[in-house]
Amino acid sequence: MKKLIIREVIEEIDPDFCDHVIEKAAFIFGIEKAQKLRACIQCGTCVGGCPSSRRTAWRTKRIFRLAQLGMKKETLDNEDLWLCTTCYTCQERCIRNIPTTDLVRIIRNIAFENNYATKPHLFVCNLLFRFGHAVPVNDDIKKLRKELGLSEVPHTTHMFPEALEEVNKLCEVSGFKEKVKENEKSNEEKEKGE
Repeated sequence: MKKLIIREVIEEIDPDFCDHVIEKAAFIFGIEKAQKLRACIQCGTCVGGCPSSRRTAWRTKRIFRLAQLGMKKETLDNEDLWLCTTCYTCQERCIRNIPTTDLVRIIRNIAFENNYATKPHLFVCNLLFRFGHAVPVNDDIKKLRKELGLSEVPHTTHMFPEALEEVNKLCEVSGFKEKVKENEKSNEEKEKGE
């Protein structure tokens, strides 16, 4: 007879993970706001108004529940985490006044710190190192800027290429460049293991 119920065993629960997220958030937003992660009751209001949830697998409440349960790996090693557009619609609508988008950003930071950044995000990081921008200016953008009465290139590293050296120095001194390399190496190791 075929087994109808398949029970997955959750092997790695980190009972301190939710506290860790709250501590990181408290450093930036204050403890009162950060502790609201525990207040999520899975009502779904955040998902109902989310433009990303309409077209992707993004579910704010799911990420929060995983964090509340201490499922660190499932929270951080989750491609859905990067589908949030940070539009703040969920935060405006939350019936519990949970700083949902702010907490998602904190969880993303923790994911990055733990080498769970996805390839597309690492690609954008490398654009920053190369051009000083996450989205470099191309001919279409230059044309559009001109039509809008703006200078063809913004007053950034595109206009002042010597500033690119400063951008890269900041990325280096802050440890960001090294962390990107660590994330890239981690992604390569994951691909080899698959």
